[in-house]
Amino acid sequence: MKILIGPACALALVAAGFAGGAAAQEAVYARNLSSACFTCHGTDGRSVGNVPPSLAGRGKAELLQILQDFKSGKRPATLMHQQAKGYTDQQLDAIAGYFAGTKPGPASAAPAARSN
Repeated sequence: MKILIGPACALALVAAGFAGGAAAQEAVYARNLSSACFTCHGTDGRSVGNVPPSLAGRGKAELLQILQDFKSGKRPATLMHQQAKGYTDQQLDAIAGYFAGTKPGPASAAPAARSN
């Protein structure tokens, strides 16, 4: 019986490529969902002066619970309850996962205004 190592390896590499591509797409999807948070919570969840609180590097379960509490109205808010209600539970999970996987650190300084 002849062993077909070459084709088997090629198939395994192709399958791995698809798996890697799917993971990359999920990461981009999660970042795109999370980008709505950047306006207040800073780029990648690193807020200036920690007001509002930075999200980067916090626990996924903690962030997801906070988002779910905003969505249900259990946690009082002026704006966040409206934001959270606009996402499905799966989207909130992706957002929490994105920020949990983001390295905490100082916020980036805004670029200086150009003078004319």
